[in-house]
Amino acid sequence: MPFADSDAPPPSWVEVRPPSSPPPSPGSSPPPPDAAVEGVEPDAHDVARQIVLRQLTNAPKSRAQLEQALARKGYDPDVAATVLDRMEEVGLVDDEAYAGMLVRSQQAGRGLARRALAQTLRQKGVSDEVAESVLDEVDPADEEERARELVAKRMRRLHGLDATVQTRRLAGLLARKGYPSEVSMRLIREAIAEADEHRRD
Repeated sequence: MPFADSDAPPPSWVEVRPPSSPPPSPGSSPPPPDAAVEGVEPDAHDVARQIVLRQLTNAPKSRAQLEQALARKGYDPDVAATVLDRMEEVGLVDDEAYAGMLVRSQQAGRGLARRALAQTLRQKGVSDEVAESVLDEVDPADEEERARELVAKRMRRLHGLDATVQTRRLAGLLARKGYPSEVSMRLIREAIAEADEHRRD
């Protein structure tokens, strides 16, 4: 039976409840917590740390590369420095180890010499001091042997060409790989002299 006066408030024994939300459908995930409501703010250092760990999981990186990644996300340089300092303390960020790994992989995979390796390290943000320390460990004899292998491999593709053309193309190849010109020319002259098409009967 309706109240006599519809404009009057209901009696005190009538409980007024706010409309409830509909129940979640089966299989649906619960809504994320509202941080603003709960009064929980994500810690910038913790989030920055997670970003760094994800970056390192994808591939090894220098400290400078990680600083750039955090800067792109808008992190304060002081926050980045604190997080990366801690990462260095526990050995997760190590520019010398990173530089050594990069040098070995670029030597084996691309046959790069010290000059090209120094440029690659600089592009990756490795300091000149660290780069010099790592490159000092490169054996000149091993470097020359890699250059000789590059020349032999390319000579097979240049078979039948004029010696001048072969010299020019081989010199360009070794220059791009960072080999000193005196080493390059000596190895190129040797390779051309030993090539069947240039041997005199």
